[in-house]
Amino acid sequence: MTTSPTAESMAQPPPRIIQGGMGVAISSWQLARAVSAAGHLGVVSGTALDVVYARRLQDGDEGGHVRRALGAFPVPAIAQRVLDTYFLAAGRPEGSPYCAVPMFTLQPPVALQELTVVANFCEVYLAKEGHHGVVGINYLRKVELPIPFACLGAMLAGVDYVIAGAGNPSELPELLRRLARRDGVALSVRTQGTTSADGTFAVRCSPRALLGGGASLRKPQMLAIVASTDLAAGLAADPVTRPDGFVIEGHTAGGHNAPPRGPRRTTPTGEPIYDDRDVVDLEAVRELGLPFWLAGSQGSPQGLASALAVGAAGVQVGTAFAFCAESGLADKLKRQVLGDLVSGGVSVHTDWRLSPTGFPFKVLDLAGTLADGDLTARPHVCDLGALRSPYRQADGTIGYHCPAEPTKMYVAKGGRAANTDGRECLCNALLAAADLPQRRPHGYDEPAVVTSGDDFSAVTALLRSRPDATPYPASAVIDYLCAVP
Repeated sequence: MTTSPTAESMAQPPPRIIQGGMGVAISSWQLARAVSAAGHLGVVSGTALDVVYARRLQDGDEGGHVRRALGAFPVPAIAQRVLDTYFLAAGRPEGSPYCAVPMFTLQPPVALQELTVVANFCEVYLAKEGHHGVVGINYLRKVELPIPFACLGAMLAGVDYVIAGAGNPSELPELLRRLARRDGVALSVRTQGTTSADGTFAVRCSPRALLGGGASLRKPQMLAIVASTDLAAGLAADPVTRPDGFVIEGHTAGGHNAPPRGPRRTTPTGEPIYDDRDVVDLEAVRELGLPFWLAGSQGSPQGLASALAVGAAGVQVGTAFAFCAESGLADKLKRQVLGDLVSGGVSVHTDWRLSPTGFPFKVLDLAGTLADGDLTARPHVCDLGALRSPYRQADGTIGYHCPAEPTKMYVAKGGRAANTDGRECLCNALLAAADLPQRRPHGYDEPAVVTSGDDFSAVTALLRSRPDATPYPASAVIDYLCAVP
């Protein structure tokens, strides 16, 4: 059982296949472990792991995996506090809701800091258990308040790669270097309505205050997810911001996409229009001297071969892994998608309004989810707050708002009602997709949203030997990608 990097794992060449860090808990430790054990880079999603682990414990920790990981946490008193707060040995009573996890602010309570560190430790620990492969964790720069505590927890478990996108990750290389020394860190946070006179705002983490003393940690490699040549060149130009490599992500990838460059243009159905300005100059990226991987419709033997031919280290693949047996997508949804593919096909659209972040977001058109028009009238509730933004209130203090919260509440905080049109709570919907839906009064469960890339060719190919539409193993995805085109 391995919980920290070994000389063997550190000496491995860059992986040819990076398994994407998808959704909330879709890139599960089970999936990452399967991919890493096969010699590639398995990646866990680091988004909202504090809530994920609180809910897993409230559901009774089936299989005892969380408690096994908690037993390896280097500060047992912290692990015990998390266990005492959330673990229900018999699980939640039938029909009862999950208890709330505090929402992040610029000054998060110590208990939330501890939960976040522990949750990220556990997810990486479980992904690294039982093999010597490399494991990464994926973060969204837009979900910024938990990042210092999340990175600290992942590093305590020996994470090998931190991969970050959905925003500019320029501060992360230095943040990881400082955390490796157990120095205090401050991650700047964009705060709406402030001026230079207000100073800068940041969320701060002190490893020594939180965990006590201890040996230095190994700094993981940091890969920046970028969608423009300019961003890649800017990050690489400064030793402070220079990552260890890039994931070049095209707009056909699942989840959040970078907005198109230039004036806003949409199709008649409201989808963003991309053009040649959104194509990354791979020759210019290669000249930066850092390894890079291609993402977005690269999940095929031809995609991998083409990436290698243009100088990439390999590809990042999400969609094919999202529907495999080891992914964290709810089994019912997984089988529904695979059944639709076998019987006729699926469709994906890019919704510019759905995500509170303002980034375009890929949505799989699936009955019974938020993509279903019958469900879009769900009451607006913001009780998780991962996508809230801090803003300056009239009295100079900092408040938090989200376009997906109730419109009256958002407007009362100074927001424009128009900003709430079409917004939905991705926090609750993505947790529901991972089979962790919140139970509301009168037996109402939060509906899921399923995100996916545009390209289902790999999934279709893998289903040819599975006419019953049962999920295929992650190993089958790897075998397919590595086949000679």
